Amino acid sequence: MPFLSYNRNLELMFGAIPMMMYKLDQADTISPKSLSGLSAIYTTNGSFFVAGFNRWYFKEDQWRASLFALTGDNNSQFFMDDIDTPGFYDYGTKTTIVSVGIQRKIIDNLYGGITYTYSHYDTQYEDDVQPPSTTKTNGLEFNLLLDTRDAVYYPTSGRRSRLRWITYPQGLGNEVEANKILSEYNHYFSVHDDRDVIAARFAGKFGLGDIAFEQQVTVGGKDIRGYSQGKYRGDGLMSLQGEYRYNFNEKMGLVGFAGMATIYGSDTDSFNWKLYPGAGVGYRYRAFKTVKFNIGLDAAVGKDDWGVYFRIGESF
Repeated sequence: MPFLSYNRNLELMFGAIPMMMYKLDQADTISPKSLSGLSAIYTTNGSFFVAGFNRWYFKEDQWRASLFALTGDNNSQFFMDDIDTPGFYDYGTKTTIVSVGIQRKIIDNLYGGITYTYSHYDTQYEDDVQPPSTTKTNGLEFNLLLDTRDAVYYPTSGRRSRLRWITYPQGLGNEVEANKILSEYNHYFSVHDDRDVIAARFAGKFGLGDIAFEQQVTVGGKDIRGYSQGKYRGDGLMSLQGEYRYNFNEKMGLVGFAGMATIYGSDTDSFNWKLYPGAGVGYRYRAFKTVKFNIGLDAAVGKDDWGVYFRIGESF
């Protein structure tokens, strides 16, 4: 399928994303279908990304596995106010990421797993506002997932709660030690005779220790849509949002959403613990015949910012 999107940072983004769904074992009637895909994206600000992604479900959904790899050149910007001329400054990061993970069902609806992620960042800053940096990280993640959704790709009821601890110990080759705690809670409610869905989400991302610039979080993307300039950046973020998913026929639908986020650990003290609202609307189209799996486009506005987002699957 084609990819087309736009935001104020990366500008026009276009490319292609071939995907396929399949059963690892045709006799397995319990596991959801697995998903594999590639993506190749170019942006008019000179960035490019090539990635491969996989989600596997097998052994009657007793096991779940993932494999993700990305390489690219990200030309972006960040905000600085502790210099003579406060404002946005450009930076470019050559990025390589490889991540592999496995989960095992512990008891009904509860999974536990481990993920290893290697990341390499080579960053150059405009006007030498910061010295060039090369960062290599080896992250080890331990996670728990409580999943009572009635479907993994388009849930209409149930909840998905995930807790992740990511550690970067010096024993794995990291120059400095750091930790992240990531939490999320999604709840889904079926309405209008199971035609539509109300979805609610809380997310918390907490950086502990010496968090590298490339590992910081920004307000935008999944939490919260409506921010694309990368202005509000810090070590941690908390967000709350809701979305109404209106299906006016079997293949197409509309969504409306709104939410609020806050950050801490920003280099700009005035950004910390302020509220950043976002709201918008979107269009959805069913991509596969036998599985409810949507692609779509969202448009959202935030505080002095806005963004347009191409969606593969739902936002959460």
